[in-house]
Amino acid sequence: LDADNYETDPCLKEIRRAENYSWMDIVTIHKDKLPNYEEKIKTFYEEHLHLDDEIRYILEGSGYFDVRDKDDKWIRISMEKGDMITLPAGIYHRFTLDENNYVKAMRLFVGEPVWTAYNRPADDFPARKQYMKFLADEA
Repeated sequence: LDADNYETDPCLKEIRRAENYSWMDIVTIHKDKLPNYEEKIKTFYEEHLHLDDEIRYILEGSGYFDVRDKDDKWIRISMEKGDMITLPAGIYHRFTLDENNYVKAMRLFVGEPVWTAYNRPADDFPARKQYMKFLADEA
């Protein structure tokens, strides 16, 4: 993806159309740009899940998404400018900045955004049960 021209990137436009990502905004995570920065960074790093997919497209900077594998071990995913990730509903994850302490990311949603994070343990939600079934089916 062309992060320098995200407003007019035809590839991004096609992804948004195909996946029905009808809502988006841009968030900058940096001590000078994000209100309550220290609190937010701690919140992002708490292991949690969402009831909807989490879609992030890195426009500037870099950071890490940590996700749990089928054996409940951490996998670290390095994200940098131009990368897009979709974390499925029900997957435990967390986010942290790297040594640059800066990322600007597009947040995409199907329909209206839902920001609720459920810290672990949150195994009783249908989204978590569906995700665990997916893992079992893949094994």
